[in-house]
Amino acid sequence: MNKIISKEYFSERVIKFVVEAPLIAKSRKAGHFVMVRVGKKGERFPLTIAAADVERGTITLVVQRMGVSSSKLCALEVGDSITDLVGPLGQATHIENFGTVVCACGGVGTAPMMPIVTALKKAGNRVITVLAARNKDLVILEEQMRENSDEVIVMTDDGSYGSKGLVTNGVEMVINREKVDLCITIGPAIMMKFVSQLTKKYDVPTVASLNTIMVDGTGMCGACRVTVGGKTKFVCVDGPEFDAHQVDFDEMLMRLGGYREMEREAMERSIDKTGV
Repeated sequence: MNKIISKEYFSERVIKFVVEAPLIAKSRKAGHFVMVRVGKKGERFPLTIAAADVERGTITLVVQRMGVSSSKLCALEVGDSITDLVGPLGQATHIENFGTVVCACGGVGTAPMMPIVTALKKAGNRVITVLAARNKDLVILEEQMRENSDEVIVMTDDGSYGSKGLVTNGVEMVINREKVDLCITIGPAIMMKFVSQLTKKYDVPTVASLNTIMVDGTGMCGACRVTVGGKTKFVCVDGPEFDAHQVDFDEMLMRLGGYREMEREAMERSIDKTGV
């Protein structure tokens, strides 16, 4: 059981939890994730570790309330405990001094990008972070990103904050003005697909984190199969990060939609039972 130390609402559906997990905090690296379970009969689901405090023995998780399991987690309050928390899992992000790195993140993808930005900056890189969201209210962790980036560019779909446009507009602006040695992208699969297409056009090496497709987290269920460079990979054990230019995003998008109807029905049943 892992006790919740603090709970903060970034928006109505996006919540930051700080959770007691001393062993995970001590051993985690940028890119690692944990498997979470709420309730003895709850579903296991993955969350990337957004931050860790070794002295306090805590890790930070950012959750977007979408389905039944994430809603159960978001309903917990300070002092409550998460039933199971397993990790750190996955392959850590490869960090070195690449030069100039553009970190392109959308929505809650900003949270798993946070430790990567911090590690890249510590390694001596020039880090330019592009934050994208539908509107101003959905921009998260901007202050923390500014503390660890050389520059932060904010893009909103409706132009309510920063510049109006998509994450790709911000990335292309940087590529057109200076040499970019690496791009890292985290966010919705469709967003990462278009970032990858853009950077491939400019011959900029790109890494994509495919954590959104994970289910089991241990490689047993096979639901996170993706094709990378013509070969089958399992996101949870081989990734979650891969060469974006080698990822078959169309296949990944089809797999992401495979359980949509069942997820909708499960959420409706949960609302009928709990009213939430």
